[in-house]
Amino acid sequence: MIDDKNIFGCYVSVTQAYLDSDQKTKDLATEQGQLFRAYVWSEKGICEVIKKLNRDDYGKDLKLALFQFYINPIPMMGQALKDIESYRKKEKSIGIPIIVNYGNFFSKSESERYDFLKESILQKLDLLGEVVKKKKLDTNMELLKSDLKNILIQYM
Repeated sequence: MIDDKNIFGCYVSVTQAYLDSDQKTKDLATEQGQLFRAYVWSEKGICEVIKKLNRDDYGKDLKLALFQFYINPIPMMGQALKDIESYRKKEKSIGIPIIVNYGNFFSKSESERYDFLKESILQKLDLLGEVVKKKKLDTNMELLKSDLKNILIQYM
């Protein structure tokens, strides 16, 4: 197993249409999932960009901040998601949920979609900073925020 040094990672969860949904609804769910994955994992996807930051540059207490993108979550799931998950001390990791739907992403132009991704990630970094401070982690959040912002500005 290769031990990478990325402080950020990405995860995408796509809510599939109900089994009794019409074919058009099922196709739309599949299409939106594929479209969003391209914004995350394609050659110029956001995950490739943010993975350039090496966790060793920011401290020892945080090994992974995982951006968890939930595509069109069912209302119950969307309500259950926290703004940011609890810090997992044993794993030295934290999950950062971001809800993606028609209103904030799929109805937008390409540049607005990238703006949404950039803004969402930077807003969530503020929440991460609060967790780091509360848990007294050694993570240099000012440097991490600055580096991430610079990379996102160049990227988008």
